[in-house]
Amino acid sequence: MILPAALLLLGALTAVLAPRLLARADWPDREPVVALWAWQCAVAAVLVCCALSMTFSAAAAWHAVGGPVFATAPGPVVEAYALGTSGLWAGTTAVTLACAGLWSAAMLAREIVRARARRRLRRAELLHRAPLLPGESPGPDRLVVLEGERPDAWWLPGTPPQLVVTTAALRRLRGRQLDAVLAHEKGHARARHDWLLHCSAALADGFPQVPVFAAFRDEMHRLVELAADDVASRRFGRLTTALALVELNEERGVFGPCPVSHGQVPQRVNRLLTDPDRLPASRRLRLTAAAALVPVVPVLVALAPGLRALG
Repeated sequence: MILPAALLLLGALTAVLAPRLLARADWPDREPVVALWAWQCAVAAVLVCCALSMTFSAAAAWHAVGGPVFATAPGPVVEAYALGTSGLWAGTTAVTLACAGLWSAAMLAREIVRARARRRLRRAELLHRAPLLPGESPGPDRLVVLEGERPDAWWLPGTPPQLVVTTAALRRLRGRQLDAVLAHEKGHARARHDWLLHCSAALADGFPQVPVFAAFRDEMHRLVELAADDVASRRFGRLTTALALVELNEERGVFGPCPVSHGQVPQRVNRLLTDPDRLPASRRLRLTAAAALVPVVPVLVALAPGLRALG
């Protein structure tokens, strides 16, 4: 039974080729939402390949698994998968992939637990520095203003999500610039970008030797900012959003010759100051559909022997 090996090979090819194709494409920075979807579909395809390979390996190694998996399948379909021809490698492959799946789940659980702990600490600190007024209740539209010498604004995930801005930012941001910054942060909240960051961080931390997961994490951090920039620029203009970014980050030295942090800010500002060159709607639709088909390919490969037997 070579199907599990074929699925693993397909997953490896997807893990190698998808990041390279996305890195060479000229559209991800122009359409960050589509790029986010494409990256999720590519990683999902890799995970689907591993899950299907584990399932068929376990079915070939142990009848207790193969029986339920093929319980309703006709006889010719079961024969097409040649479950009895596997060697000892089937059980080893199944156990290894199952352990990898459990490890992924553990890494995701750890990431969520740590994120919630950090969020509780930050909310407690926020409540201490900016307590609720008598009769005031927290809500998704509540804006918290903190005393601070550094201009900053951020979104604190949770229920409800919290928007925070410092007094230094209020002094520096003029007119619609503050509205653009708040729209940027609300874009993060509405799209639930925190879940993308948690999942990508869990995979990258759990499997540091797998380059596709590290690239997935890095691109998620970059693309969610571009997507939120677009949300703000569509409402308040690209120039206003770019100026707001400059005002918030100018004192941090990110526009110098050797920025040590927030290195993506200059690229984000340049992107906003460049004339928008969005893809036509038809091409965006084609790219979205093509990306959605990527996780379907391993399913079709897994079903191919059974479909041929029925045909």
